[in-house]
Amino acid sequence: MTEPTANEEVPLTSAGTTRRHLLVAGASLAAGIAFTSKGATNMNASNKPSIVFCHGIWADGSCFNKLIPSLQADGYEVMAAQYGLDSVKGDVEATIRTFGRVSGPILLVGHSYGGAVITYAGMDPRVAALVYIAALCPDETETAQQQQEKFPKTDIFNHVEVADGRVWLKPDAPKAFAGDLSAEEQRVVYATHFAPAADLFTHKLEGNAWKSKPSTYILATEDHTVNPELQRTYAKRMGATVVEVKSSHVPMLSRPNEVLAAIRKAAAAVAAKRA
Repeated sequence: MTEPTANEEVPLTSAGTTRRHLLVAGASLAAGIAFTSKGATNMNASNKPSIVFCHGIWADGSCFNKLIPSLQADGYEVMAAQYGLDSVKGDVEATIRTFGRVSGPILLVGHSYGGAVITYAGMDPRVAALVYIAALCPDETETAQQQQEKFPKTDIFNHVEVADGRVWLKPDAPKAFAGDLSAEEQRVVYATHFAPAADLFTHKLEGNAWKSKPSTYILATEDHTVNPELQRTYAKRMGATVVEVKSSHVPMLSRPNEVLAAIRKAAAAVAAKRA
Protein backbone atom coordinates (compact mmCIF):
# COMPACT_ATOMS: atom_id res chain seq x y z
CA MET A 1 0.00 0.00 0.00
CA THR A 2 1.35 3.45 -0.90
CA GLU A 3 1.24 6.41 1.47
CA PRO A 4 -1.58 8.91 0.73
CA THR A 5 -0.64 12.19 -0.85
CA ALA A 6 -1.15 15.45 0.99
CA ASN A 7 -4.56 15.92 -0.62
CA GLU A 8 -5.85 12.39 -0.03
CA GLU A 9 -7.95 11.38 2.98
CA VAL A 10 -7.93 7.80 4.19
CA PRO A 11 -11.22 6.78 5.87
CA LEU A 12 -10.62 5.33 9.34
CA THR A 13 -14.22 4.37 10.13
CA SER A 14 -17.25 3.17 8.27
CA ALA A 15 -18.71 6.62 8.76
CA GLY A 16 -15.90 8.11 6.73
CA THR A 17 -13.96 9.78 9.54
CA THR A 18 -10.46 10.62 8.36
CA ARG A 19 -7.11 11.02 10.02
CA ARG A 20 -7.18 14.72 9.13
CA HIS A 21 -10.62 15.15 10.69
CA LEU A 22 -9.48 13.48 13.89
CA LEU A 23 -6.32 15.55 14.12
CA VAL A 24 -8.25 18.78 13.62
CA ALA A 25 -10.91 17.74 16.12
CA GLY A 26 -8.29 16.73 18.66
CA ALA A 27 -6.44 20.03 18.31
CA SER A 28 -9.69 21.96 18.69
CA LEU A 29 -10.65 20.00 21.79
CA ALA A 30 -7.24 20.53 23.37
CA ALA A 31 -7.41 24.24 22.66
CA GLY A 32 -10.90 24.40 24.12
CA ILE A 33 -9.81 22.61 27.29
CA ALA A 34 -6.82 24.91 27.68
CA PHE A 35 -9.00 27.97 27.23
CA THR A 36 -11.60 26.71 29.71
CA SER A 37 -8.99 25.85 32.32
CA LYS A 38 -7.42 29.25 32.02
CA GLY A 39 -10.71 31.13 32.08
CA ALA A 40 -12.22 29.21 34.99
CA THR A 41 -10.07 30.95 37.58
CA ASN A 42 -10.53 34.48 36.22
CA MET A 43 -12.28 37.14 38.24
CA ASN A 44 -15.89 37.68 37.27
CA ALA A 45 -16.19 40.63 34.88
CA SER A 46 -19.42 41.71 36.58
CA ASN A 47 -19.69 42.61 40.25
CA LYS A 48 -21.72 39.49 40.98
CA PRO A 49 -19.96 36.74 42.92
CA SER A 50 -20.20 33.16 41.81
CA ILE A 51 -22.17 30.86 44.10
CA VAL A 52 -20.99 27.39 45.10
CA PHE A 53 -23.25 25.04 47.07
CA CYS A 54 -22.15 22.28 49.46
CA HIS A 55 -24.64 19.56 50.35
CA GLY A 56 -25.16 17.70 53.60
CA ILE A 57 -25.44 14.01 54.39
CA TRP A 58 -28.24 11.93 52.87
CA ALA A 59 -28.10 14.27 49.86
CA ASP A 60 -26.10 15.45 46.88
CA GLY A 61 -25.89 18.66 44.89
CA SER A 62 -29.36 18.19 43.41
CA CYS A 63 -30.89 19.17 46.77
CA PHE A 64 -30.37 22.78 45.63
CA ASN A 65 -32.42 22.35 42.45
CA LYS A 66 -35.11 24.79 43.64
CA LEU A 67 -32.48 27.53 44.07
CA ILE A 68 -30.07 27.14 41.18
CA PRO A 69 -32.34 28.06 38.22
CA SER A 70 -33.46 31.32 39.87
CA LEU A 71 -29.90 32.33 40.69
CA GLN A 72 -28.76 31.51 37.16
CA ALA A 73 -31.62 33.64 35.83
CA ASP A 74 -30.28 36.47 38.02
CA GLY A 75 -26.96 36.19 36.18
CA TYR A 76 -24.93 34.34 38.79
CA GLU A 77 -22.45 31.62 37.94
CA VAL A 78 -23.58 28.65 40.06
CA MET A 79 -22.16 25.21 40.77
CA ALA A 80 -22.95 22.56 43.36
CA ALA A 81 -19.94 20.66 44.64
CA GLN A 82 -20.30 16.88 44.57
CA TYR A 83 -18.42 14.70 47.03
CA GLY A 84 -18.49 11.23 48.51
CA LEU A 85 -19.22 11.79 52.23
CA ASP A 86 -16.30 9.48 53.02
CA SER A 87 -14.14 12.01 54.89
CA VAL A 88 -14.23 15.70 55.69
CA LYS A 89 -10.80 16.12 54.09
CA GLY A 90 -11.92 14.51 50.84
CA ASP A 91 -15.14 16.53 50.73
CA VAL A 92 -13.30 19.80 51.35
CA GLU A 93 -10.77 18.98 48.63
CA ALA A 94 -13.57 18.21 46.17
CA THR A 95 -15.20 21.54 47.01
CA ILE A 96 -11.99 23.47 46.47
CA ARG A 97 -11.58 21.77 43.08
CA THR A 98 -15.03 23.09 42.20
CA PHE A 99 -13.81 26.64 42.87
CA GLY A 100 -11.65 26.30 39.78
CA ARG A 101 -14.74 25.95 37.59
CA VAL A 102 -16.25 29.35 38.44
CA SER A 103 -15.08 32.93 38.52
CA GLY A 104 -14.12 34.67 41.75
CA PRO A 105 -15.09 35.95 44.20
CA ILE A 106 -17.24 33.13 45.55
CA LEU A 107 -20.21 33.07 47.90
CA LEU A 108 -20.02 29.63 49.53
CA VAL A 109 -23.28 28.08 50.73
CA GLY A 110 -23.50 24.97 52.90
CA HIS A 111 -26.47 22.95 54.14
CA SER A 112 -26.33 20.74 57.25
CA TYR A 113 -22.97 18.88 57.26
CA GLY A 114 -22.09 21.12 54.32
CA GLY A 115 -21.63 23.84 56.93
CA ALA A 116 -18.59 21.99 58.23
CA VAL A 117 -17.31 21.69 54.66
CA ILE A 118 -17.64 25.42 53.96
CA THR A 119 -16.07 26.29 57.32
CA TYR A 120 -12.85 24.63 56.15
CA ALA A 121 -13.05 25.16 52.37
CA GLY A 122 -13.97 28.80 52.95
CA MET A 123 -10.39 29.52 54.01
CA ASP A 124 -9.56 29.57 50.31
CA PRO A 125 -8.84 33.21 49.29
CA ARG A 126 -11.37 33.00 46.45
CA VAL A 127 -14.20 32.76 48.98
CA ALA A 128 -15.60 36.15 50.01
CA ALA A 129 -18.54 35.18 52.23
CA LEU A 130 -20.46 32.23 53.65
CA VAL A 131 -24.10 31.19 53.97
CA TYR A 132 -25.08 28.40 56.36
CA ILE A 133 -28.44 26.64 55.92
CA ALA A 134 -29.55 24.74 59.06
CA ALA A 135 -25.90 23.84 59.25
CA LEU A 136 -23.16 22.63 61.51
CA CYS A 137 -20.32 25.10 61.92
CA PRO A 138 -17.58 23.62 64.10
CA ASP A 139 -14.58 25.53 65.31
CA GLU A 140 -11.27 23.93 64.41
CA THR A 141 -11.02 22.49 67.93
CA GLU A 142 -14.42 20.72 67.56
CA THR A 143 -15.94 17.98 65.49
CA ALA A 144 -19.48 18.05 64.14
CA GLN A 145 -20.26 15.19 66.53
CA GLN A 146 -19.05 17.18 69.54
CA GLN A 147 -21.23 20.11 68.51
CA GLN A 148 -24.34 17.95 68.40
CA GLU A 149 -23.64 16.16 71.69
CA LYS A 150 -23.96 19.46 73.57
CA PHE A 151 -27.70 19.58 72.76
CA PRO A 152 -30.62 17.15 73.13
CA LYS A 153 -30.66 14.42 70.50
CA THR A 154 -33.05 15.16 67.65
CA ASP A 155 -35.72 12.83 66.31
CA ILE A 156 -33.88 11.91 63.13
CA PHE A 157 -31.53 9.64 65.09
CA ASN A 158 -34.47 7.39 65.90
CA HIS A 159 -34.89 6.76 62.17
CA VAL A 160 -31.41 5.75 61.00
CA GLU A 161 -29.37 2.58 60.97
CA VAL A 162 -25.71 1.74 60.36
CA ALA A 163 -24.89 -0.92 57.80
CA ASP A 164 -21.76 -1.57 55.73
CA GLY A 165 -19.99 1.29 57.47
CA ARG A 166 -22.55 3.88 56.35
CA VAL A 167 -25.46 5.64 58.08
CA TRP A 168 -28.72 4.97 56.24
CA LEU A 169 -32.15 6.52 56.60
CA LYS A 170 -35.00 4.18 57.45
CA PRO A 171 -38.07 4.44 55.19
CA ASP A 172 -39.93 6.57 57.76
CA ALA A 173 -37.01 8.98 58.27
CA PRO A 174 -38.12 11.71 55.83
CA LYS A 175 -40.92 12.68 58.23
CA ALA A 176 -38.24 13.77 60.70
CA PHE A 177 -35.78 15.00 58.08
CA ALA A 178 -38.11 16.81 55.67
CA GLY A 179 -41.54 16.75 57.28
CA ASP A 180 -42.83 19.87 55.55
CA LEU A 181 -42.37 18.43 52.07
CA SER A 182 -45.20 16.65 50.29
CA ALA A 183 -45.48 12.88 50.70
CA GLU A 184 -44.29 12.48 47.12
CA GLU A 185 -41.20 14.62 47.73
CA GLN A 186 -40.45 12.74 50.94
CA ARG A 187 -40.46 9.48 49.03
CA VAL A 188 -37.96 10.96 46.57
CA VAL A 189 -35.77 12.11 49.47
CA TYR A 190 -35.66 8.55 50.76
CA ALA A 191 -35.15 6.97 47.33
CA THR A 192 -32.20 9.23 46.52
CA HIS A 193 -30.54 9.60 49.93
CA PHE A 194 -26.76 9.18 49.96
CA ALA A 195 -25.45 7.54 53.12
CA PRO A 196 -22.33 9.01 54.74
CA ALA A 197 -19.45 7.15 56.33
CA ALA A 198 -20.38 6.19 59.89
CA ASP A 199 -17.44 8.14 61.37
CA LEU A 200 -17.74 11.25 59.19
CA PHE A 201 -18.82 13.53 62.04
CA THR A 202 -15.75 12.64 64.09
CA HIS A 203 -13.34 14.21 61.58
CA LYS A 204 -11.91 17.71 61.85
CA LEU A 205 -9.47 19.91 59.95
CA GLU A 206 -7.50 23.07 60.59
CA GLY A 207 -8.96 26.43 59.63
CA ASN A 208 -12.14 28.34 60.32
CA ALA A 209 -13.53 30.67 57.67
CA TRP A 210 -16.38 32.15 59.70
CA LYS A 211 -13.88 33.81 62.02
CA SER A 212 -12.62 36.03 59.23
CA LYS A 213 -15.37 36.21 56.58
CA PRO A 214 -18.94 37.58 56.63
CA SER A 215 -21.50 34.88 57.38
CA THR A 216 -25.26 34.51 57.09
CA TYR A 217 -27.10 31.78 58.99
CA ILE A 218 -30.51 30.52 57.83
CA LEU A 219 -32.01 29.01 60.98
CA ALA A 220 -34.69 26.33 60.53
CA THR A 221 -36.96 26.71 63.55
CA GLU A 222 -38.85 23.41 63.04
CA ASP A 223 -35.74 21.30 62.43
CA HIS A 224 -35.75 17.73 63.81
CA THR A 225 -32.29 16.91 62.46
CA VAL A 226 -29.98 19.73 63.62
CA ASN A 227 -31.33 21.09 66.88
CA PRO A 228 -32.62 24.66 66.37
CA GLU A 229 -30.99 25.72 69.65
CA LEU A 230 -27.67 24.42 68.36
CA GLN A 231 -28.21 26.52 65.27
CA ARG A 232 -29.09 29.60 67.32
CA THR A 233 -26.16 29.22 69.73
CA TYR A 234 -23.54 28.75 67.06
CA ALA A 235 -24.92 31.37 64.71
CA LYS A 236 -24.53 33.82 67.60
CA ARG A 237 -20.99 32.58 68.25
CA MET A 238 -20.16 33.18 64.58
CA GLY A 239 -21.53 36.71 64.68
CA ALA A 240 -23.62 35.74 61.66
CA THR A 241 -26.55 37.61 60.20
CA VAL A 242 -29.44 35.32 61.22
CA VAL A 243 -32.51 34.67 59.09
CA GLU A 244 -35.13 32.51 60.80
CA VAL A 245 -37.33 30.31 58.60
CA LYS A 246 -40.24 28.18 59.83
CA SER A 247 -39.00 25.02 58.19
CA SER A 248 -37.84 21.46 58.61
CA HIS A 249 -34.19 20.62 58.03
CA VAL A 250 -34.52 21.31 54.29
CA PRO A 251 -35.63 24.95 53.87
CA MET A 252 -34.01 25.09 50.43
CA LEU A 253 -36.71 22.61 49.36
CA SER A 254 -39.65 23.64 51.54
CA ARG A 255 -39.05 27.42 51.69
CA PRO A 256 -36.90 28.16 48.63
CA ASN A 257 -38.02 31.77 48.21
CA GLU A 258 -36.95 32.70 51.73
CA VAL A 259 -33.62 30.96 51.28
CA LEU A 260 -33.13 32.67 47.93
CA ALA A 261 -33.78 36.06 49.50
CA ALA A 262 -31.06 35.46 52.09
CA ILE A 263 -28.56 34.25 49.49
CA ARG A 264 -29.29 37.21 47.22
CA LYS A 265 -28.75 39.62 50.09
CA ALA A 266 -25.42 38.01 50.97
CA ALA A 267 -24.38 38.04 47.30
CA ALA A 268 -25.35 41.73 46.98
CA ALA A 269 -23.13 42.55 49.96
CA VAL A 270 -20.19 40.85 48.24
CA ALA A 271 -20.95 42.71 45.01
CA ALA A 272 -21.18 46.05 46.83
CA LYS A 273 -17.62 45.64 48.10
CA ARG A 274 -16.43 45.29 44.51
CA ALA A 275 -18.37 48.23 43.09
